Amino acid sequence: MSFRSGFYRYAQAFRRGLHILAAPVKGDSGRGGLFIQAYRGYGSPNRLFLMGQVFRQPAFGASWREDLLRRDLIDLVRRLLRKPIVGARVRIRYKDTNTFVHTDRHGFFRVDMELRTMPSEVSWHEMQLSLDSPADERAATIGEFYTPQPRARFGVISDIDDTVVYTGVANTVMMMWRLFAQGAESRMVFPGVPALYQAFHAGRDQGEGNPLFYVSRAPWSIYHVLAEVFRRNRIPHGPILILREWGMKRGSLLPRRAKDHKRDAIRHILGMYPDMRFVLVGDSGQRDPEVYSRILREHPDRILGIYIRDVSNTPERSEAIDRLALEAREVGCDLILAADNLEMAKHAASEGLIADRAVAAVREELRRAAQRGD
Repeated sequence: MSFRSGFYRYAQAFRRGLHILAAPVKGDSGRGGLFIQAYRGYGSPNRLFLMGQVFRQPAFGASWREDLLRRDLIDLVRRLLRKPIVGARVRIRYKDTNTFVHTDRHGFFRVDMELRTMPSEVSWHEMQLSLDSPADERAATIGEFYTPQPRARFGVISDIDDTVVYTGVANTVMMMWRLFAQGAESRMVFPGVPALYQAFHAGRDQGEGNPLFYVSRAPWSIYHVLAEVFRRNRIPHGPILILREWGMKRGSLLPRRAKDHKRDAIRHILGMYPDMRFVLVGDSGQRDPEVYSRILREHPDRILGIYIRDVSNTPERSEAIDRLALEAREVGCDLILAADNLEMAKHAASEGLIADRAVAAVREELRRAAQRGD
C-alpha cells in the first residue's frame, strides 16, 4: 500500500468513525436545546419496554452542511458538552396508548407500559416520544421496539463483552480503529459469531425469526458504535441493553449494583415473553455462568441451553463451571463450556436449535479467520 492510498484509507476511516460518534446529536440539525435519545426497545402483543435519556445540548454549526467534516467535528463537541435533564416529563404514545414517565438524576427514563392495541404483524414498530415538561415541541422523536413474530420458536439472550466482541468493548478509540480502519473483518468480533447468531435467528427451519437480545456492561455512550459493529458484521438486529450508567433507584429494572444488572434484565425479558423458551450465551471471564445458572434454577422449564465461551484459561475457573454444568444437567439443561463458536454450533444443531448446514457456515468463518491470523 502506497503512502497516498494508505493516508486516504485512514482519512476515510477517521471520517466514518467521527460521523458515528457525532450521530447522537444530529437529530436537532444543529439548533441545540432539548433532545430525547431513545434506545431500541422490545415488546409483546400487550406490552412494550424502552429506555432513553433526555439532554440539553448546545447550538452551533447549524449553518454547515451535514456532509462536511467540520460539521461532524462540531457535532462531536456538542455531544461532549450536552447535559442530562433531571425530572423531565416524557410523553410516550403508541397508537391509542399514552403514558408519562420522568427522568432520573442522570436524565434516564424507562418505559414499561401495557398496550391496548396489539402491534401489527411486523417485527419493528415505531412510537412517538415528546417532552411534556419542560415543554419543547422540537424535542419530539421516534422510538423503535421489537416484537417477536408468532413463528419464533425460542429467543436468545447474549452477553456482548468477550462473547460477541473481544475484550475492550468500552475502549471507544480502539473499537473505532478496528471497525473503520481495519474493516469489518478485523479482530473485533469473535470468528463464527455472525454465522452462529444468524443460525439462531433462522432456527432449525430457516424461517423462524427467533429474537436476539444483547446485554453489555459498556457505557451508554458506546451504544451507537456497538449498533454499527453489529450492522457491519451482519449480526442479527435486536435490542441492545446497556447495563452501566443506569441511574434508576435500587429495586427498579436495572439497579446500579453490578452483580444484579444482567440477572434483572434477563428476568425482565423472560417476564415479557412468558410462553417463550430461551438460549443463554456468555463467557467464563466474569459471572455469566453463575447468573445463568441462577436463572435456570428459577425457570428450569424456560432455558433450552447455556453456552459459555471459555476465556478464563485457569483450571480453577473451569472446574467451577464444570460443577455448574453438572447442576444444570440435573434439571435437564446442558451448560456447554466451549472453546469456540464451532463447538457451540455443533451442540445447537444436535439439539435442533439451528439447521445442520449452519455448522458448515460457522466452520467457514473460523477457517477464514485462521487464514487472516485472527
